[in-house]
Amino acid sequence: MRKGTRYWFLGAGYLVTRNEERETINEKPITMKFSRRKFVKATGAGVLAAGMPSIVSGAAADPPTPKDLFRLAVAGYTFAKISLDDSLAMMKRVGVNLLGVKDFHLPLTSTKEVIDQTLAKMKSFGVEPYGVGPIYMKSEAAVDQAFAYAKLAGVTLVVGVPDVQFLPYVEKKVKEYNFRLAIHNHGPDLPLYPSAESIWKEIKNLDPGIGFCFDIAHETRLGLDPIEAYIKYKDRIFDFHIWDCDKPEKAGWCVEAGRGIIDFPKFFKTLRENNYTGTCSLEYGKDMGDPLPGVAESIGYFRGVLAGLK
Repeated sequence: MRKGTRYWFLGAGYLVTRNEERETINEKPITMKFSRRKFVKATGAGVLAAGMPSIVSGAAADPPTPKDLFRLAVAGYTFAKISLDDSLAMMKRVGVNLLGVKDFHLPLTSTKEVIDQTLAKMKSFGVEPYGVGPIYMKSEAAVDQAFAYAKLAGVTLVVGVPDVQFLPYVEKKVKEYNFRLAIHNHGPDLPLYPSAESIWKEIKNLDPGIGFCFDIAHETRLGLDPIEAYIKYKDRIFDFHIWDCDKPEKAGWCVEAGRGIIDFPKFFKTLRENNYTGTCSLEYGKDMGDPLPGVAESIGYFRGVLAGLK
């Protein structure tokens, strides 16, 4: 292998290389002489043993194993600067079939016809929505819109950031629709719901259908332990946004999973031990104009960690 070049594998038998000096990416077909299952185990073990950022992923989504009641997904923010078609193609490439839908791909004001067309397009790529949001809610009308939008999209999970004063109205809508509302924490970047504790303070006496979309990296950027928070609030965590960061402070930001400071082996092991049944959604915030290499590396790293856990 060439010096200064990073290698990783995508599905459908392609080797992708990236020259870090010239910032070029190339793909070429490869011949695989052993089964995908053996390949996953081999490369997953290699990632854990060597601490290398190599990854492996399949062309088709992996079904949950008996050990994993949760599923990997991608948060829509990952594709904030990418068209929906290209986003879906990237998801197909890395073998993830669950998407958290954001309004830049499907506006909140969309008609049923537009929503149905978008859902059909997603289905053609083998992708389905698992929830919508995050959606900011600064009025009762915004709450109404968010729940109606989720219903038309065919999901029952709304990831939201409602102003505290509207939480009683959100609770009413959660009961009316029989949906779940997962509040997203934003670490040191926003004063509203920075941490898991700040969310719990506002929702602990509300309907259990109101819980968390817990962003573990934002919690880490506050200098807090996301695994401790999960144990404390696990019964109300419906969704995770997972990504790696390089520093436990506000200046810390996204890096490819496995290159930062978050202990993902411990995180996933804890989820397994506590029978977490929700989604773990990659929210990759680096190289937004060209996220595929980082998304592929991160998803592959997660799969390698999961394959290597005992």
